[in-house]
Amino acid sequence: MPAKSKAQQKAAGAALAAKRGDISKSELKGASRSMARSMSEKELHDMTSTKRKGKPEHVSKS
Repeated sequence: MPAKSKAQQKAAGAALAAKRGDISKSELKGASRSMARSMSEKELHDMTSTKRKGKPEHVSKS
């Protein structure tokens, strides 16, 4: 599933780094923490590898 915003992509990148052991899982906060728990490494990789051009910084919850 592709990321819908730059912020979502950054959170997925942090979660992916924790899954791979590059950073400690205790360093994660908010969305990245829940992503690390609920998503597989492949799902996180797919989300972080989407193109950033044209993506909004944040997506409103409407």
